[in-house]
Amino acid sequence: METANEVIQQLKEQLEKNLTHTHHEFSRIRAGKATPNMLDGVMVEYYGTPTPLSQVANVGTPDARTLAIQPWDKSLIRPIETAIINSNLGFAPQNDGEMIRINVPALTEDRRKDLVKMAKAESENSKVGIRNIRKDFMEKVKSLQKDGLSEDEARGTEEEIQKVVDTYTKKTEEVLAAKEKEIMTV
Repeated sequence: METANEVIQQLKEQLEKNLTHTHHEFSRIRAGKATPNMLDGVMVEYYGTPTPLSQVANVGTPDARTLAIQPWDKSLIRPIETAIINSNLGFAPQNDGEMIRINVPALTEDRRKDLVKMAKAESENSKVGIRNIRKDFMEKVKSLQKDGLSEDEARGTEEEIQKVVDTYTKKTEEVLAAKEKEIMTV
């Protein structure tokens, strides 16, 4: 039989995974400055196989508004350029025969507001995940109670679960606030 401490530890691990996922999703929402992970979803046709861009080229940021893509194989310049255009990211790649440069346009006020909405939606998804995790662990405590966990210990574990859940909900809100500030900063 699991102990209350093991249940709390498992809960923290699940919630940490949820928070990590939220960070990852937020990193994909661009906030006006160029970051290599803006191109994470771009797949390049490499010898007939769709391959992530990061596996066929170095992606860097020489300055805050530019992405530089240096393919490891010069024959991939055209396919990389095509993949970026087809990815619907709104970028216009410039090919100089050696590397591809992308100038990341400044965000308009309307686009910034749309990005904040996307961030809020992702934050809400994270909170739904937290609530589902909480529900699963509350049910786990009830099943442990049926297996012999005392009522007082079960109540204490449920209270501890709620404290941990509240902490992670607050962390998610803090991450959202930071992302909103980053997006709205001109």
